[in-house]
Parts: sequence; C-alpha cells; structure tokens
Amino acid sequence: MFSKFYQKFSKDIGIDLGTANTLVYVKGKGIVINEPSVVAINQRTKQILAIGNEARRMVGRTPPHIVATRPLVDGVISDFEVTESMLRYFIDKVHVQTYSFLRRPRVVIGIPSGVTEVEKRAVVDAALNAGASEAFLIEEPMAAAIGSRLPVQEPSGCMIVDIGGGTTEIAVISLGGIVISKSLRVAGDEMNQNIIQYARENFNLLLGERSAEDVKISVGSAFALREPLSAQMRGRDLVSGLPKEVVINDSQAREALMHSLKVIINNIKAVIEEIPPELISDIMHRGIVLAGGGSLLRGLDKLVQEAAKMPITVAEDPLTCVVRGAGVVVEDLETLREVLVPAEFGKIPR
Repeated sequence: MFSKFYQKFSKDIGIDLGTANTLVYVKGKGIVINEPSVVAINQRTKQILAIGNEARRMVGRTPPHIVATRPLVDGVISDFEVTESMLRYFIDKVHVQTYSFLRRPRVVIGIPSGVTEVEKRAVVDAALNAGASEAFLIEEPMAAAIGSRLPVQEPSGCMIVDIGGGTTEIAVISLGGIVISKSLRVAGDEMNQNIIQYARENFNLLLGERSAEDVKISVGSAFALREPLSAQMRGRDLVSGLPKEVVINDSQAREALMHSLKVIINNIKAVIEEIPPELISDIMHRGIVLAGGGSLLRGLDKLVQEAAKMPITVAEDPLTCVVRGAGVVVEDLETLREVLVPAEFGKIPR
C-alpha cells in the first residue's frame, strides 16, 4: 500500500546513458535533460568542476591540471567514479524539488546490446550509488524500437539500426525480445576520427575533435548530393606549426567517412543474412528503421536502401528514440517488464 502511495509521487526516470550525450526522461513529464556526457575534473584536488553543457565548453580549452573527460567509451563505463558522479548530478537535477521523505526513484537505463555481465553490473551499481532505489537495464536497440513506435511485442519482425556516438546497434526484434543483434564500436565518434585522419593525410592539418564534428554536421554525407556543400576547417599546420585554414567539400568529407560507413553497411547485410525467412518477409514489408544521431547524416538512408534492397525509414526525432523508449517503459514498468534485461542485482541493498 505504502509503495503504491510513494510510486505516485516518486519521479521514476529513464536514462539514455550515451557516449556523447545523456538524456533523461521523467515519468509524467517527458524529456527534461539533454546534456553532453562530459565531466571536467581538477586533477590536483580530484574535484569535479563541471558536468554536461558547462563541461563540454571546456573540452580542448583547459589548463593541464583540468581535464574535460567522457566517462563512457564505446557505450560502456570507462571511469566508474566519474560516471557515478555524473548520474548523481542528473538524478539530483531531476529531484531538486522532491522532498526527502519521498522514496528514491526507480531508474531504467539504456545499454548497448553487446555488453558483458561485468559492464551491466557497473551501470547498475553506478545508478544505485547515485541515488536510485532500483535500476533496470534495457538494451538500446529495444529502447530505440519502442521509441520509434515499432510493434516490438507482436509476433512480427522489426529491424532497427541505432547509430549513436560510441556504438552502432543493429537488431531484429520480435515478441518483446531481440532475435539477432550486432553491436559495433563504429559510430559517430569514429566518423569524427575519420575526418581528423583525412585532414592530417591530405592537408597536413591537425584538427580537434569538436572541429571534426562540426565538419561532419556541416558537409558530411553518405550519398552524392544534388547541391555541393563546403566548410572551412581550422587547425594547426603539421609542417610549419602555424594556424591554417582549408576548405573541405562534401565529396571529400564523404570520402573520409566512407571507411566507417562501409563497416556499418557490411554488418547490416550480415545481420540480414541471419534473419529467419518468416521474419524477413515482415521486415521487407515494414522496412528498416534508422535511429540515433548518426542517422541524420545526409543520404545515409539512400546508401542503406541501395545496399539492403528494402525500404528505409528514419525515425521521428532519431536523437531521442532511446530515451523515449526508456520513458515508455518507465510509464508502464509492470506491463513492459519483459523487454528489460534480466538481472539479479538491480535493487539497492536494504
């Protein structure tokens, strides 16, 4: 009786704990936080100086003793203590107006489909230590499919490709479970590295990560464009050591990105080859859904369609698909419990 009373007032939350961005959905309110997964730390005092948007502004602009770092690499926790602090910051931000007698929130967190039991445990422990009463895990492709309004609980096949910052998740879903999945450590961050490498090899230009991401957003594409695009790249000349500015066009950016895009396309085709015949007929009818920030790359849907020979749809607001899916589960946790990752360690010790 009391737990039902507390549940009414507790702000249970869904979290997309991404390599690039963390999004938070609050039960009954919707998405309330969308901030970069970046933490600024003073190395001398081990004090956390900034988290989220404020920390991202410091990237590449700090003195040696201050480090702006991302505590998640390729979708998994690389620094447990910093991740815990970041989660506590976001949970506290949500509960800033909640009275202390109300129970701690239940949390549903999206994780990549290929993580190990140890990595799952790390996410759960970080959430519990950050202030959650219970922590549930949902695989990101499942959350993205739910957020894209695919009928995941029906006996028919759905295929989703979620291209995030650290990982690309490819999955076929039916009857509330993942039938086939692949998790690649090739996604948005790797594409940024492709542009940095291209600038180094072709222009003798040393480019920063943020600059490379700006180029990717400005002129990046996966398929030939009708109208040419160009952008300025500013960095350091590797020969003279002086500042240098060059112009890159969409064709050059596409050449740079093609290495990562080929890996993603080849893995999509590999998953399609494994799909049972009954499910592939459903997917041919419904098509493949693209989600995540990487799906916003110009012409990516055309490139995948040409390779997979079936219809391609880009999800509505692909950046928030995973957190919206986690939010749907948070709103009706008892009914949708079957889509969560089974775990024996999701409750806080009493």
